Amino acid sequence: MKVKVITDSNSGMTKEEGDKYGIKVLPMPFLIDGKTYFENITLTQDEFYERLKSDVDISTSQPTIPDVQACWEEELKEYDEIVYIPMSSGLSGSTSTALAIADDYDGKVQVVDNQRISVTQFRSALDAVELANEGKSAKEIKEILEAVKFESSIYIKLDTLKYLKKGGRITPAAAAIGSALRLKPVLQIQGEKLDAFTIARTSKQAEAKMLGAIDRDIENRFGTSANRDNLHFCVAHTANYELADEFAEKIKEHFGTKEVLVSPLSLSIACHIGPGALAMAVSREVHNAYESVKNA
Repeated sequence: MKVKVITDSNSGMTKEEGDKYGIKVLPMPFLIDGKTYFENITLTQDEFYERLKSDVDISTSQPTIPDVQACWEEELKEYDEIVYIPMSSGLSGSTSTALAIADDYDGKVQVVDNQRISVTQFRSALDAVELANEGKSAKEIKEILEAVKFESSIYIKLDTLKYLKKGGRITPAAAAIGSALRLKPVLQIQGEKLDAFTIARTSKQAEAKMLGAIDRDIENRFGTSANRDNLHFCVAHTANYELADEFAEKIKEHFGTKEVLVSPLSLSIACHIGPGALAMAVSREVHNAYESVKNA
């Protein structure tokens, strides 16, 4: 059985990266002042941040049913099955829509609801390709990815409170106090929710707190501190390229790892947190994680 892996651009994966890994990337639509744009197709990262800074109306959307169907049907001309990995169902209705559409495909399309977003969703797509290359069916890949869905963490340091205030996620008073004190909030994504984690007074302190949080997750949640080869480390950012590369080097030194994936945060997150954000994430290697879950 030939299996095609498809994800959406909420993973942060570009079309070029998708082509490199053999993954189809479905672009996510955005409404900017009433006009529809598609991430990395008719809307680049730089263009998005320019529009965001000018305080225009930006809202996220999900692909239309005809667009999803057209994408799947094009790939089913060449492949027997599809593994489709949309962004977390806790953050968007894309998953529930895709699951409803998939009912009409007689099991040929398996929609993965594994609560991932951004670089952890990117990692899931890479894991799916690896599993497909090992001969796993689309259904088996879905079962494995959903079994290990909580074996990852993301922590995000914000540079500004402006966009949380604009989106109604914090009150104007809290935003004013935080801005006056120059506080750097750190958010977390554990599974399906984006939540507050801690507050730091400087960017360096925020980075240290994120490193410490990942240390604790590795020790307490993943139980893999003795063998960090079973972990994938990632850095994500919102228009913060230089600092992202510097932070990746710190992660390599801190955790003794040789490889750190660096990728822009998806624009669906960026529109809520603004430019200058820096995130780090860790995911367990899929085989190692699945064995642990099965034996738990």
